Amino acid sequence: MTDLPIRIGLEGQRDVPAVGPGRSAWLLRGVLALALIGAAAWVGYAIAFSRGLDQLHAAAQQRLAVEAAQLDGHLSRFEYLPSLLETSPDVYRLLGTPDDQALQQSVSLYLKSINLLAGADNLYVLTVAGDAIAAADFDQPGTPVGSNLSYRPYMRQALATGRGVFFGIGITSARAGYYLSYAVKREGRTIGVAVVKVNLESFEREWQKRGSDMVLVDARGVTILASRDEWRFRPLTQLSVDALEEIATSKPYGSSALAPLGWTFKDAADRGGQVETERGAIYSVDERPLNGRQWQLMVLDDEAPIRRTALVIGTLSGLAGIVALLVFSLLAQRRREIRQRLASQAALEAANDRLETRVQERTAELRAAQDELVHAGKLAVLGQMSAGMVHEINQPLAALQTASDNAVQFVDRGMIGEARGNLVRIGELVRRLGRLTGQLRVFAYKSNAPLDAVSVEQALSETLNILGARVKDGGVEVIVDLAPGLQVKADQIRLEQLLCNIVANALDAVDGAAQKMIQIHAVREDGSSDQCRITIANSGPAIAPDVLQRLFEPFVTTKPAGKGLGLGLVIANHIARSFGGELRATNTEPSGVEFVVLLPSAEMNGSSHES
Repeated sequence: MTDLPIRIGLEGQRDVPAVGPGRSAWLLRGVLALALIGAAAWVGYAIAFSRGLDQLHAAAQQRLAVEAAQLDGHLSRFEYLPSLLETSPDVYRLLGTPDDQALQQSVSLYLKSINLLAGADNLYVLTVAGDAIAAADFDQPGTPVGSNLSYRPYMRQALATGRGVFFGIGITSARAGYYLSYAVKREGRTIGVAVVKVNLESFEREWQKRGSDMVLVDARGVTILASRDEWRFRPLTQLSVDALEEIATSKPYGSSALAPLGWTFKDAADRGGQVETERGAIYSVDERPLNGRQWQLMVLDDEAPIRRTALVIGTLSGLAGIVALLVFSLLAQRRREIRQRLASQAALEAANDRLETRVQERTAELRAAQDELVHAGKLAVLGQMSAGMVHEINQPLAALQTASDNAVQFVDRGMIGEARGNLVRIGELVRRLGRLTGQLRVFAYKSNAPLDAVSVEQALSETLNILGARVKDGGVEVIVDLAPGLQVKADQIRLEQLLCNIVANALDAVDGAAQKMIQIHAVREDGSSDQCRITIANSGPAIAPDVLQRLFEPFVTTKPAGKGLGLGLVIANHIARSFGGELRATNTEPSGVEFVVLLPSAEMNGSSHES
């Protein structure tokens, strides 16, 4: 009996040394487990933050593309407006006599009517000395009329190159805007400058409604538009002395203090940049060049929400690591092994479902943004092309339809010769359409193509062929009386455009008249062999005197709403002037209207060169 306690004591002494190594192993396993959990949490956070930034930058790039397209499209709407003033004789007379107050009033009212249709902030005319002599807001406080703006960059640019652009705060109105200037010329000499001012505050109001912040930075690095008022008209960095001197001269920012924003920019690889504000907030930055790379459009997204989401995912990743370690350590216990395995599988499926849901939501957002971008691009292209394309090629297309229908009838009747003639005519019309597409923008840009001798008879024949279907369907009698061998110095396609616009206008005028007649007469001017006179008279109703005085101004039309834009005769007048000629219109007795086109004769120019 005395041996039993001894054996128990010895066994107890043999068990004691095994306790130390067991605790050390568990301590090592605990340290490793914590390290793995920390690594899983860090990897989860890093991946989630990286993917969040990628999605943020992708969405920002989509938004930049949409905003840039909208801003470019808005500005391009007004590029034609200053050059329209070249079509007004009163503007030329006022620039010749700038002190005529009655003429100043008349031109200002004309500018006001044009601006009401265009929707610009202001439209005004300056002399070459920079004096504002007429403006659309002449009767409003802060009008530029009476001010000298020769120091403005857009004024100097227009005098130097013919066109100018500038963004700045109005000196008299104290409102910021985008200025487009255009040199008004007479016989190659600049006699004044037309300026349109575009207000961009609507873009700032839209930006303020969005979740992200946006700023528009000019070439000097100064913010000119911003979603936050405290960011507007502040440079991103300190301006140089030369820049400050230039700003003091041109005064683009009014009385703004131009205090730097104090931002610190940090670049990141394969994605947009990062900026830290003077208050310590960190933003993700994406930018896009705009307006001929003179401006930069920037989107600033706060990274705090992405960091919070990444922290949550990092925490979940750490918890998932803990679950995995527990499952691995309890593999020997069947019941707990099965229970832990099912729990882990459920957790992973839930995380996967959430991830798939987020991916689907982000994909839907990106597709919606892409559709919006494509739609905006289509609207911009349609807005620039539709008006000119429909107006210029609708008549040749009608002629193509008539010629093709006749060709089918000739073939059915076995009249092969006549059918071949129609097919040749169709080929000529197709080639004409090809040439027309190169001339569709003749009203907006001056053509550099040299003028040549053009047969009036051939141009008129092409015109009547194009409009033949309308003449026949309308039952209109067309009487043509041309002097033989008559030629003018012009461009074939644009001369046909001029005649088409006038004859088409005559067809509209006689529609509904008791007697439908158009008389076309062309001769050399009596007593002057260097000009050709083409007269196109119609038997339609007379034009009211007040409308007749403004007939060649944009948007003036006697047609009912939806039947005309008031641009056909403006384009015809512009073409005639580009040939060195002119277009006139007068009422005839007892009714009807007569259009007279005076163009330089090609024969006179040729004979003068020979002598």
